[in-house]
Amino acid sequence: MEALSHLIKETLPNYLRSLPVPSSFTGIFKLSPSEWIQMTPIITLLALPTYYLARAYRSNEELRPSTKVNLNVNKQSSKIVDTADIEDIQKCDGKKAVYCRCWRSKKFPMCDGSHNQHNEVTGDNVGPLIVKA
Repeated sequence: MEALSHLIKETLPNYLRSLPVPSSFTGIFKLSPSEWIQMTPIITLLALPTYYLARAYRSNEELRPSTKVNLNVNKQSSKIVDTADIEDIQKCDGKKAVYCRCWRSKKFPMCDGSHNQHNEVTGDNVGPLIVKA
């Protein structure tokens, strides 16, 4: 404990007092290379938290979902339009047809349940369109 007390009460204040901190912003450009080397530990101490905060912010941005809804269905078309005949709905299970609204289905335009994973990852609440015959 005595070593820590000595570090905080004497060593750090003496080190900080000896730093060649310029009195104005333009004084930064007048520092010699040896003075810059003396400033390295304090600059590092200030730069590391800034770096980690910026890195955390950037990684949060990368986790945000794309603003596009359709990420992979028929991307070469300028507009996607699907139609369904009432007879097709009657053939699907005999009672209902389930259509995708999240654009993640591998069987698009029919729903394959991909919205469940999409909702879990993004926090969205999208579900299918169910048409009863």
